Amino acid sequence: MRGTRAITAVERLKARSGNPGYTAVSLPGGRFRLIDKAGGGERELGESMPLEEFIAFVDGIEPAKPKKASKLDEAFAAQIKRSGS
Repeated sequence: MRGTRAITAVERLKARSGNPGYTAVSLPGGRFRLIDKAGGGERELGESMPLEEFIAFVDGIEPAKPKKASKLDEAFAAQIKRSGS
């Protein structure tokens, strides 16, 4: 399951960045490293790190775009704000 979480994080990065060359490499001791194979070469990005740090590192390379809030979400947030005052 640990490898699955790392691979999922890299798949999100590929989708966000448009670069299909990103790859997760599993190392002994439950550590992971990010590799960029774009342009025919192989470039290591960052150090080897434990799973949680790896996921945070990968998500930090290309952050997710903010989700659009619907009118209902905005109205609900405004209502909560008004009721809290």
